[in-house]
Amino acid sequence: MVILVDEAGGTALPQNSREEARDPVRLVRGSGYERFEFYGEYAELDGEQVPVYRWHYRTSIAE
Repeated sequence: MVILVDEAGGTALPQNSREEARDPVRLVRGSGYERFEFYGEYAELDGEQVPVYRWHYRTSIAE
């Protein structure tokens, strides 16, 4: 489990994932990809320490 933080909306989005901390997370949203990066921050969620990924940038899907 990781926490994705969308800086634009300031919302924490829980995301089930087997990603290792420090690996970027890329999600498809609309016509592009939202990229989230790990900056060494952890948060407690249901008594467990989980990595926090913060929004880094958006790219468009090439056609």
